Amino acid sequence: MRHRRRGRKLGRNPSHRRAMLRNLASSLFLTERNAELDENAPAIKGRVVTTLPKAKEVRPLVEKCITIARHSLKHAEAAEQFSTDARRGSEEWKNWRTSEQWRRWCDARAPVVAARRRALQLLGDKKAVRVLFEEIAPRFADRNGGYTRVLRLAFPRLGDAGTRAILELVGVHDRVTVRSEKPAFADDIETDTGSGDAAVDETGESSGDEVADASARANEETSQDSSAEAQGGDDEDATKDKEA
Repeated sequence: MRHRRRGRKLGRNPSHRRAMLRNLASSLFLTERNAELDENAPAIKGRVVTTLPKAKEVRPLVEKCITIARHSLKHAEAAEQFSTDARRGSEEWKNWRTSEQWRRWCDARAPVVAARRRALQLLGDKKAVRVLFEEIAPRFADRNGGYTRVLRLAFPRLGDAGTRAILELVGVHDRVTVRSEKPAFADDIETDTGSGDAAVDETGESSGDEVADASARANEETSQDSSAEAQGGDDEDATKDKEA
């Protein structure tokens, strides 16, 4: 029994499994590189398609690397005040290298160097580490975890019918939920506009004259109906008297 034993074997020995997860995490970071002139440019930035177990297994590694890079941002900003804009190898740059300011820059920059070395140890790809620290980490500077998402695909992989999934960075392909508008039918519009209320003129204000005319016509129709009913009742009474 494998009670309390974390992780997935994925059908590989430990060294092969670590190498596969490294390559998968590096591939996700390298999709964010500037690949305009690259023949093997990524189809969609910030996204890789793999099997569902692999995506779930590599996700903690990706999150850990992003957290390491994100924590080094404040040290990089602190070291900027001691840096110089002089060209490397120039006389001004040489003077800066022998000054106290360079010592302070080294002390402030040390946590950033340690973080890059740790990320390189986890990923094993210098280019992926550079993309991670320069492009991905600043994007998540104000986010405490939850940098990736796993989306299961509907169609399995051809060949072995493995369940496929998308592993992507959040904030790039976020889905925006839009609520549909309530449909308006012609019957509802006619009922609302022609329900016997006061007529509305072009300016949107009710006209008092039209309201008065409408009420007068209604009173005339009511009086005509009542008189016709009364006359009909008198005729019936006269017919009954003649028969009697």
